[in-house]
Amino acid sequence: MTSKWIENLSSASDASNSLRRKQFHRIGTATRRIVNAVVSSKAPSEELEQIASQIEAAADLIEVHPSGRDYEGFAEAANAGDASGFLDFSPISGLSNPIAPPIALSLELDEDGEQIVVGRVNYSLAYEGPPGSVHGGILAGAFDEVLGLAQSMSGSPGMTARLTINYRKPTPWGQPLRFEAKIVRRDGRKIYTEGRCYVGDVLTAQADALFITVDMSKLIDLAVLREAQREQRS
Repeated sequence: MTSKWIENLSSASDASNSLRRKQFHRIGTATRRIVNAVVSSKAPSEELEQIASQIEAAADLIEVHPSGRDYEGFAEAANAGDASGFLDFSPISGLSNPIAPPIALSLELDEDGEQIVVGRVNYSLAYEGPPGSVHGGILAGAFDEVLGLAQSMSGSPGMTARLTINYRKPTPWGQPLRFEAKIVRRDGRKIYTEGRCYVGDVLTAQADALFITVDMSKLIDLAVLREAQREQRS
């Protein structure tokens, strides 16, 4: 059932959906440009007023259309149950999600020939916490994503039960970062993972997480319930 679910939700690569996906990517990229520019802009007040009006007009334009979770794929890597799961709308790595940095994810081999998940990202000022450094909560989200994708290599969808992070050094924004993650062991429904974050060869943070495998049908039921609740509120 899991493989069939993944196949169905990953069909966004079909030609019939490629144009829609391309436009979502464009919107995501443009919106990220706005976010990155806004947090550091020194534009005069009169120009900011004009910019605000244009952004409000764009928001009005898209809000007239129906909304809801009708996109294909997963918003979290751990739920995919497969390392190739479609994550376009992930808030951490999705190209179509404007709040995602995004993190570029790939499967690679480490120096021991072991398969690992690698996430590459260059955070902007929008993600700053301590001066010149990435906010710790942002790093936590990144670890959850790369560790979640690592646990997906088990072939089972799962959910985070515990995430522990050791912040060793301030992690700078504006520089290429590399996350590495892998499965450590599996014990029944429990999947243990660990990961690290580097800037160059310098280790800035490390994490370990416990994921619990879940029945995909329960995730489907949860998605249906959340959508029904959203419609009742709207």
